[in-house]
Amino acid sequence: MSQEIMVPGACGVAIKCKDGVVLGNDNRATWGYTVTNKNTKKVFKITEKIGLAAYGLIGDFQMLVKILRAQANLYELDSGSKITTKSMGKMVSNYLYSRKMFPLYTNLVIAGMDEDGPKLYTLDAIGSLIPEDYGTTGTGMLLSIGILEADYKPDMTVAQGEKLVEKAIASSIKRDAMSGNGIDILTITKSGPKEKFIEVKELGE
Repeated sequence: MSQEIMVPGACGVAIKCKDGVVLGNDNRATWGYTVTNKNTKKVFKITEKIGLAAYGLIGDFQMLVKILRAQANLYELDSGSKITTKSMGKMVSNYLYSRKMFPLYTNLVIAGMDEDGPKLYTLDAIGSLIPEDYGTTGTGMLLSIGILEADYKPDMTVAQGEKLVEKAIASSIKRDAMSGNGIDILTITKSGPKEKFIEVKELGE
């Protein structure tokens, strides 16, 4: 007897800015129509210059984050230099594609600050790697992408980018029952990463 796979919701958003990248995600975990957790982390710092926003089965993307962190450390030990966002994107793409017959139930947005500027890539469960200026994933994707398309500007600063990411996720939280319970924001610039949490009550709900 097969068990139905229920994929928890999310509204993962990431954008490129002129001086860095901003990633965000909500905190709600669901199983079907039940909220199972209100403090689930779905945006991660992989290295000091690369972050990831995830949607899908929680165990799948948590394990993937552990693998990527370990691979980033091995890359640095082997090459003597930090892994770039582009190389990390290709690494994730190759890993997901190698499992395409038994895929991880996850969609990702990877963004980081390289020496030659900010980079951002979206990936599906079998490793399709697509460079973008902004990306979104999860059940709140359709509700957030319109705001990004309307308000995104390539020359915006990370301070402006934080407000846009918050606005896009907040819009999704108000309409998508599978997203909610606060927002994690990860900002990465040349000086390093910065994380903050926004409570739901700050979103005017």
